[in-house]
Amino acid sequence: MPQQPDVEAIAEQVFVALADPSRRGILAALAQGGPATATDLADRLPITRQAIAKHLGLLAEAGLVTAEPGERRRVRYRLSSAPMRVAQQFLAALARDWDGRLDALSEHLKQS
Repeated sequence: MPQQPDVEAIAEQVFVALADPSRRGILAALAQGGPATATDLADRLPITRQAIAKHLGLLAEAGLVTAEPGERRRVRYRLSSAPMRVAQQFLAALARDWDGRLDALSEHLKQS
């Protein structure tokens, strides 16, 4: 039987990756311009190619980008939305839990 992914662990990796404004900028650039190399991204963003490469490594570990081999050993990075959907599901479940608790508190306060 296949093991279920650890939703909380995936969500944590996504949140850590999204905590950095440079990584958010890289994701936004990929979303807007499509797959790109670290060099392409360095041309579009105010970040060095070396820093972009480091950030892309962390984004790849979180599953938010995938590396695709290209021509002349150049690696192109593409967005991967699956981990983001897992993080959204995690937040939605958390919100439902809190909504239920807040509704119960509100009802209790009305009865007091």
